[in-house]
Amino acid sequence: MILNITSKQMEITPAIRSHVEDRLAKLEKRQVHLINPHIVLSKEPKEFAADATINTPNGTLVASARHGDMYTAINDLIEKLGRQLNKAQHKPEARRAASSVKDFIPAG
Repeated sequence: MILNITSKQMEITPAIRSHVEDRLAKLEKRQVHLINPHIVLSKEPKEFAADATINTPNGTLVASARHGDMYTAINDLIEKLGRQLNKAQHKPEARRAASSVKDFIPAG
């Protein structure tokens, strides 16, 4: 998997890169192919921001998180992406009925 990490107003250290890679490995455990994940890390005046765009076979996942600590912002971002991925994976199972009431034709 090719991971694109972009930064604004800060430098990406090897520790930050490995933290992002470790957290994204948790998403890969869900047996979904992550296509071209792009993470944008930026420093704002009072906090850090982490934004992500990841394509999957089920659709595109987009999330952002902000926090005073960079590592916490990354963790929050991955949690949001995990919830979106879970919802996208289980969406076909969430269908309540195979047919609608409109399709039912009463005999008589």
